[in-house]
Amino acid sequence: MIKKLVSHLGEYKAASIKTPLFAALEAIMDVLLPTIMAFIIDQGIEKGDMNAIIRYGLLTFLVAAIALVLGVLAGKYAAEASTGFAGNLRDAMYENIQHYSFSNIDKFSTAGLVTRMTTDVTNVQNAFQMILRMCVRAPVHLVFAMFMAVVIGGPLSLVFVVAMAFLVAVLAAIMIPTFHIFDRVFKNYDNLNASVQENVSAIRVVKSFVREGFENEKYTAACESLYKQFVNAESRLSFNNPAMLVAVYGCNIALSWFGAKYVLHGAITTGQLNALFGYIMNILMALMMLSTAFVMIAMSAASAKRIVEVLDEHTDLPPAKQPVQQVADGSIQFDHVTFKYKHGSGQPVLNDISFTIRPGETLGIIGGTGSAKSSLVQLIPRLYDAESGTVRVGGVDVRDYNLDVLRREVSMVLQKNVLFSGTILDNLRWGDANATEEECIRMAKLACADEFIQRFPDKYNTWIEQGGSNVSGGQKQRLTIARALLRKPKVLILDDSTSAVDTATDAKIRKAFREEIPGTTKIIIAQRISSVQDADRILVLENGQINGLGTHAELLATNAIYQEVYNSQTQGGGDFDKQGGAQ
Repeated sequence: MIKKLVSHLGEYKAASIKTPLFAALEAIMDVLLPTIMAFIIDQGIEKGDMNAIIRYGLLTFLVAAIALVLGVLAGKYAAEASTGFAGNLRDAMYENIQHYSFSNIDKFSTAGLVTRMTTDVTNVQNAFQMILRMCVRAPVHLVFAMFMAVVIGGPLSLVFVVAMAFLVAVLAAIMIPTFHIFDRVFKNYDNLNASVQENVSAIRVVKSFVREGFENEKYTAACESLYKQFVNAESRLSFNNPAMLVAVYGCNIALSWFGAKYVLHGAITTGQLNALFGYIMNILMALMMLSTAFVMIAMSAASAKRIVEVLDEHTDLPPAKQPVQQVADGSIQFDHVTFKYKHGSGQPVLNDISFTIRPGETLGIIGGTGSAKSSLVQLIPRLYDAESGTVRVGGVDVRDYNLDVLRREVSMVLQKNVLFSGTILDNLRWGDANATEEECIRMAKLACADEFIQRFPDKYNTWIEQGGSNVSGGQKQRLTIARALLRKPKVLILDDSTSAVDTATDAKIRKAFREEIPGTTKIIIAQRISSVQDADRILVLENGQINGLGTHAELLATNAIYQEVYNSQTQGGGDFDKQGGAQ
C-alpha cells in the first residue's frame, strides 16, 4: 500500500527529500542550545566573565537563527511536497475512475468516491506532511538529546529512560484500539455524504411528499453515529496530554532531587543541570510530536487503504491486443449472448440471445420492467461485457475494437438523461466538440428541440443548470438526442428516450430519423407501441429472453404479449407492465 502511494510523488520527490533533511538539521541546532546555555552559566555568569557571556550569547543567537531558517525551509518544502502529493493522488484517482466500466463503478457509491477524493486524500496529505517533518525531527531530537543527557548527566539519564518507557506504554494502550475506530469512522463518512447527496439531488421529491422531517432524522442519525465514534476515539486520545504532563513533572521532580545532590557533590555543574532540564523538555516534546504523528497516521491509515482500493481497481473491460480502428458499418449481431451483472455468480440477466440487425435498419425493442432491455443495448457500445457469446458491430467482436473508436460510432442516449452546467451549445457539443452552430441547430431540429430553444431569450446560449434542472423532462430528452446525433454515428440507440415527449413530437422525431439519417442503424427502446410500430422489425423481450421478433403486423398476428400490449394501449385497460407481468 505504501509503495503504491509513494509512486504518486512524481515531481515532488525532491521536496520530499529536502524536507526531512532540513528538519533533521533544525533538530540538531535545537539540541545544541541547552549545552550552549550551560556554557553561559558556567563560564560566564558563575565566573563573572562578561566576554564569555557575550561570546556564547552571540553563538546562541546564531544557532537559533540557523534553526529558524532551517525550520522555515522544512515547512516550505513539506507544504509543497504534501499538497503536490495530494494533488497527484486526486488526479490519479480521477483518471482511473474515467476508465472504469459500469460494473467497476457499481462497486463504489458516488458518495464514497467523493469522500475518498476529498476527506481521505486530505487525511493522507496531513499525515504525509507530519511524517516528513515530525517523524524525522522528533527521532533526531530524541536520539541527540538522549546522547547529550548521557554525556552530561551519566546515571541521571536513567530518569529519561523511565519517563520514555512510561510514555511508550501509555501511547501503545491509546493508539492500538484507536486504529480500528478510525477505520469505522471513514465508512460512516460515506453514509453521511450519501445522505446529503441523495437529499439534495431529490429535493423536489422530498418537498412534494413532505418528507423533510424524515430526511432530517436520517441525516441526524448518520451525524450522531459519526459523533459517537469520534468521541470514543478522542476520549482515548485525551489521555495523551495528561500522560505527557505526568512524565514532565515526574522528570522535573526526580531531576531536581537527584540533580541537587550531584551539584553539591561536584559531579555536575549548575549549568549542566540546567542543560539537563532543557533536554528533558526536548526528549518529552519529541515523544509528544511522535504521539501526535501516530494519531494522524492512525486516522490516515484507513483513508490510505480506501484510496488504494480506488487506484487498484482496474476496468474489467480489457483492451484488445490488436485493436480495430474502424467500424465498417452499423450491422449488429448477437450470437448466443448470456449476460450477468456479477461475472460468474447470480442469475443471467440475458440468456442465450441471438439476432441480427442490418445496416440502416430500425429495430424497436419492447418488454416489461426488468426484461433486460437496457442491459441488452448496453452490450453494443461495450459498457459491459457478455458472460458468454459474442456481440459484433460491423462484423467485428466489440472486444476487438479500440474502445474509443467503437463508442464514437455507437451513440447512445441512456434511459437516465444527463445535461451538464453550461450553455445549450456547450451541451450539444459533447457530441462533437468541433461542431459549428449551424450543425448544432440542424441536429436540434431533427430532435425537435429547436422549437423550444428558440423560445428562450438567449436561444442556444441559454445556460443549463447542473443536471438540467431548468428544463423539462421532455426538453432534456430532445437535447440529449440532438447531442447524440451530432456524433454522426453508424448506430444510434435510444433507451426509452422519448418517454417524456408527447406522441406527436415522438412521431416527428421518428420521421426525421427516417428521412435524414437513413443509413444509421437505429435501435429504439420504448413502452409505447406507437413509438416502435413503424420500425423495420420489433424485438419483444421477456425475462431476459427473446419472446418475439418481426414486423408490427407479424407480431400483432402471432405474438400474444405484443397483442395484449397493443390492445391495452389502443383500447384502454392497463399499462404495459401490468399486462406484461401477467404473462
